[in-house]
Amino acid sequence: MPVPVATTSPSPPPLAPPPAPSRRSALRTLPRHPVSVAALAAVCAVGVGIVLVVAAGADPATAWQALDEGMFGSAYAVGSSLNSAAVLALIATGFTVAHRAGLVNVGGEGQLCAGGVAAAAAGLALPAAVPAALGIPVVLVAGFVAGALWAGIAAWLKARRGTSEVITTLLLNFVGTGLVAVAVHEQALLRQPVTSAETLPQSAPLPAGAQLPLIGGPESPATAVVVIAAVVVVATGIALKHTSVGVKLAAVGHTPAAAARLGLPVRRLEGGGLAFAGGLAGVAGAALVATAPYVLAEHFSSGYGFSGLVVGLLARGSLTAVAAASLLFGFLTSGGINLQLAAQVPASTVQIVQSVLVLFIAAAMLFTTRRTRSTP
Repeated sequence: MPVPVATTSPSPPPLAPPPAPSRRSALRTLPRHPVSVAALAAVCAVGVGIVLVVAAGADPATAWQALDEGMFGSAYAVGSSLNSAAVLALIATGFTVAHRAGLVNVGGEGQLCAGGVAAAAAGLALPAAVPAALGIPVVLVAGFVAGALWAGIAAWLKARRGTSEVITTLLLNFVGTGLVAVAVHEQALLRQPVTSAETLPQSAPLPAGAQLPLIGGPESPATAVVVIAAVVVVATGIALKHTSVGVKLAAVGHTPAAAARLGLPVRRLEGGGLAFAGGLAGVAGAALVATAPYVLAEHFSSGYGFSGLVVGLLARGSLTAVAAASLLFGFLTSGGINLQLAAQVPASTVQIVQSVLVLFIAAAMLFTTRRTRSTP
């Protein structure tokens, strides 16, 4: 009887390494790169701006020269642009922290107003000869605390009642702007003493010791808020990336239910992130009050809260992008003022270009995300 012989099946050939990406495939992925998306959106936004300038009856070359002079033409222009960029960076940094915890803070305008009112009240309560080493911290801390408490209202409603922070922070914006109007119109609150019918409805100037010092020389209006914003952006970026708090915020923002199962205090982290965002917006409001003309006036916020929200959305969680977008928007805002004065082009043209830039980038990001998910 023949003995069956065990046969071994031939071993499969070793797997070959994946082929290197060809130049054609690299060119296909290039249009989906974030840098390419941003560059293409910027070109399209500039094209829209040129159309608006021509429609206003101005020469594009003259308008560009006026815009360039408004942004970089003098020390005053650069300093003013840096101040605007610093305020936007503070608000956008706070937005990024709240967004890391899974929350969307759209109340930067109201928190900025609350910080400005508190800073003005604290500064005017100081003696006239207060030293800067005491007056400036008091004003900034008052702004931070007021902004954090203002955002804390939305955080409490979110934690206790489950109310959407988007709705509450948005509605609190109108309350904050109304608070400023009441404070500067009522003599029992912060309005300066009325000496004639021409007295403006605003607060009295802050004492010299509560005013932010200049850092760019006598010809530049750049103040210490530029340094403060730079330190805040760098410190926040390091904290979010290299500390346990940043990891916990990311875990809560990614999956709150899983974070709760791991024992993380979800409500405390969400509330703390939103309160920190409000505190930075309050510091931005305090900085506006502590910058020339050193008074709290109606509409002093100038829409910085909403512009900071846009910067935070564009940054998509990156503090480096926060700094870059803040500088871009700050210089464009300063240049738009000179655009209206020198080229007779409405300053709102710059705001339209900024809005179009945001829309193009958002649409491009949505398109590239869908294309990436559909690609096997």
